Amino acid sequence: QVQLGESGGGLVQAGGSLRLACVIVSGNIFRFNAMGWYRQAPGKQRELVASISSGGRINYADSVKGRFAISRDNSKNALYLQMNSLNAEDTAVYYCSSATFSSNTYWGPGTQVTVSA
Repeated sequence: QVQLGESGGGLVQAGGSLRLACVIVSGNIFRFNAMGWYRQAPGKQRELVASISSGGRINYADSVKGRFAISRDNSKNALYLQMNSLNAEDTAVYYCSSATFSSNTYWGPGTQVTVSA
């Protein structure tokens, strides 16, 4: 069973930075066609923040372009999201998601990011 685990969330002041990590606890990063970060703020739908394909193609939501950076470390079986210049609108539960080449999708349990004014 594929299992993902997020870490790195917490409370940070506006303008600060956090680095989220998604570790593939069970499985291997090479089985995934794409991996990404989603977030869900209170009262809002889950939205895609950033994604990266197996070939290295990266996409960002307009709201985080220039502030966030997604990356992989295959040797550590991990996905990262560097978040800079955080603001209150970034407050949400952040989820790691991975899709296999056979179109099966897996989700981590999420990590809370709270940005204070």
